[in-house]
Amino acid sequence: MATATLTIDLDALIANWRALDAVTTCETAAVVKADGYGLGADRVARCLMHNGVRKFFVAAAEEGVSLRQALGPDPEISVFSGHMAGDTDMISDMGLTPMLNSVDQIVRHVEALPANPFGVQLDTGMNRLGLEASEWAAVRDLVLPRNPTLVMSHLACADEPEHPMNPRQLAAFREMTDGIAAPRSLAATGGILLGSDYHFDLTRPGVGLYGGMPFVEATPVATLGIPVIQVRDVAEGESVGYGNSWIAGRPSRVATIAAGYADGILRAMGTDVSVFSGDQRCKVIGRISMDMIGVDITDLGEDPSRLELLGRHQSVDTLADAAGTIGYEILTSLGHRYTRRYKVG
Repeated sequence: MATATLTIDLDALIANWRALDAVTTCETAAVVKADGYGLGADRVARCLMHNGVRKFFVAAAEEGVSLRQALGPDPEISVFSGHMAGDTDMISDMGLTPMLNSVDQIVRHVEALPANPFGVQLDTGMNRLGLEASEWAAVRDLVLPRNPTLVMSHLACADEPEHPMNPRQLAAFREMTDGIAAPRSLAATGGILLGSDYHFDLTRPGVGLYGGMPFVEATPVATLGIPVIQVRDVAEGESVGYGNSWIAGRPSRVATIAAGYADGILRAMGTDVSVFSGDQRCKVIGRISMDMIGVDITDLGEDPSRLELLGRHQSVDTLADAAGTIGYEILTSLGHRYTRRYKVG
């Protein structure tokens, strides 16, 4: 087999959801946008639903359609982007709940689907999505009698617990929503970890479910094993890969493994990452190319058939640090060429 194997541990996923749920006394939903953060929304969400999750969040109505087809009629599926032009039939036919972000969306929804459930998103300082305080003040007495399923906002800096933006947004959210009857939600993964003041009636963990920061105690969910295509001896002074960027400083044994930036292994990681044979670290050498990566296995003492890039020794955030990015990008970039295996039990 010439393609890498991405193993998704669904038991670890459920353990992470339960751990985050146990931190709160409110309901815990699950965010499965971007195809379940790259791990397969249908399999991920079905497993979560079978373990008690009843509310899911996606980014767009099209994602909601696919999720509804996978989960059936029972769970609530909310759409962060709200009710966009052209979404009406999908929202109605698939029983989706848009999180309305603007006065225009509120008007569109009420005129097109007056009996369809909806939520409202408020902007508490992130300046990304949601009604600003003045807009909310103008429409809240018209919106609240229609019984929104949720009134929510999103934290900009929850992954930095001491950031002053967190209490600022919390205060703004309370000022805009205290006293309303509708359920409220402010916290995703980072917000859950900030403490009970941020939990309200519903939390919406996303990246923490999949083993990402800021949930430090998360169980790894994704493991990536990459097959070795060829192994060769490289003499001292010879180079490996494009641009002669790695020169052997000693007689070396080099493996070429079958994955690259076309598979979401970002070229910017360079040589700041390693792969593993069991517990033994092997350094990535040369440039990461489209389909192949060079690895120094000189000290391994044997020629492996497969090496592990992602798993218990190296998290998505370790890879992200090497590439100067975040774990979200690593997860959602995991390639479609991988053979995907789902592990349960």
